[in-house]
Amino acid sequence: MKRTWMLAGFIWLVAGCGSKPPAPDWQMNAHDSLARYANSYLEGNDRVAAAEFERARGALESTGQPALVARAELTRCAVRVASLVMDPCDGFERLRPDAPAAEQAYADFLAGHATAAQAALLPAPYQRIAQGAAAGDLRSVADPLSRLVAAGVLFRTGHATPETLVLASDAASAQGWRRALLAWLGVQAARAEQAGASEEAQRLRRRMALVTGAH
Repeated sequence: MKRTWMLAGFIWLVAGCGSKPPAPDWQMNAHDSLARYANSYLEGNDRVAAAEFERARGALESTGQPALVARAELTRCAVRVASLVMDPCDGFERLRPDAPAAEQAYADFLAGHATAAQAALLPAPYQRIAQGAAAGDLRSVADPLSRLVAAGVLFRTGHATPETLVLASDAASAQGWRRALLAWLGVQAARAEQAGASEEAQRLRRRMALVTGAH
């Protein structure tokens, strides 16, 4: 079974697996669907991603708890940031009035404007990034998706260095996340072209062609 990754340090929907009583079905269904959504989106499979997200959100809506639905929307926004899709997180914003402070802080982090006070509410891998840490601190973010999210925030705020781009593309490549890899390689290629490094730009474009199958 293919391994799926979620956001390290983010609040898992399923807690205490193996404890008694067993977790209700909605928790397991939401957890599994969100994991499949993340992988499918990062791989570029929009049809499956959309279906899995709707399945996860539907399971969470059955609880009537805005905080849980907000987490699903934040997961969707984070996966998009990891792929350099910087659209507003509208799904979360509609839920913001009823979302806990930690979820609001995470949304603001993804948008690139978390405050110093909000940084303390973030999952540990993101706290230093939110506080303006150097791009090199990405190396301490072990989870691949969390690393891509952090890199995406650095890019959004104008703090992404060449090392940021390499670390992000390497993380996407190692997981076979086609959409994310193409996004990060594209940024590298564009920067190489702007710098007049034509050979490097051509190498990156050839790699992108390999990813898309355009031999």
